[in-house]
Amino acid sequence: MKVDLFDFELPEERIALRPAEPRDAARLLLVQPQGGFEDRTVRDLPSLLDPGDVLVFNDTKVIPAQLSGMRRRGDAAAHVDATLHMRVAPDRWLVFVRPGKRVAAGDRIQFGHDGEACFLGQLDATVIEKREGGEVLLAFDLSGPFLDEALHAVGHIPLPPYIASKRADDERDRTDYQTIYARDEGAVAAPTAGLHFTPDLFAALDARGVERRFVTLHVGAGTFLPVKVDDTQDHRMHAETGHVSEAVADAINAARARGNRVVCVGTTSLRLLESAAGADGRLATRSGATDIFITPGYRFRVADALMTNFHLPRSTLFMLVSAFCGLERMQAAYAHAIATGYRFYSYGDGSLLFRAEA
Repeated sequence: MKVDLFDFELPEERIALRPAEPRDAARLLLVQPQGGFEDRTVRDLPSLLDPGDVLVFNDTKVIPAQLSGMRRRGDAAAHVDATLHMRVAPDRWLVFVRPGKRVAAGDRIQFGHDGEACFLGQLDATVIEKREGGEVLLAFDLSGPFLDEALHAVGHIPLPPYIASKRADDERDRTDYQTIYARDEGAVAAPTAGLHFTPDLFAALDARGVERRFVTLHVGAGTFLPVKVDDTQDHRMHAETGHVSEAVADAINAARARGNRVVCVGTTSLRLLESAAGADGRLATRSGATDIFITPGYRFRVADALMTNFHLPRSTLFMLVSAFCGLERMQAAYAHAIATGYRFYSYGDGSLLFRAEA
């Protein structure tokens, strides 16, 4: 499909720079396969679900993955910024470097040499391999938990570009840009639909009899990369690492067998479940990378509904929700959201989408 089909105009003032307070006070646009759109709030979610329905959350935890450093090549030095996006070994990360033209295999990069980090601020790495699009493979001098400690000391929360271009990250973002149930460190972007949940909302969902299950998909910085091709078939998705346990797969299969709905909280949960499903829709345990790219025409196997924020024009995520509900339906939903003042993107409002029949 032509990427131009997924374009739309978004006024700058619709981009949220901070989340709603409290989190579950955010607005929620209800999108059914037919009929009008309903303007709700996230607090209404329990009343929109049935007892026995299953909410599937991504429990990945965001790390301070934005780094600033100096590239050293002999006596020559140049400033570079790096965003971690996928760990491939205890001491190695795939990283997007800007400007990419300043680095080459064999270069040394020194991060956080400001005297404020552990080991006197020394977090150094070697460029092992240079790939396309500014992606490089870095081998850090530290490994495992020692590397994790250093990243927490020298790194910054990797705010999305549309926020970072308007303000610097601060201490508040370390809480705001993390779900309350985050557990497994490794993401460089938050599963933002989950940012709306609070202990009070969880209690209300429990009282309603809605189940909660957790999967893990470590969101990579590739989620922010623009689609630069003209046709969707030419776009290459960056892989992300995830895990679906046997217990979670069994619970979701049981819910589907009894006629309850599977509601994915966020596109990351949905992409992982769809990657783990067989042709018959049954889930199995899964560990490893997925680069699934969902566009209109995709036949969904597991998800009945999707809670998600509002996405960028021409993005792979707007393509995904268009596949879920239909392109014309989502174009109309986004036009309604823009006209009625919904807040967009990571810190913005949410939507609850019910899948259109194939």
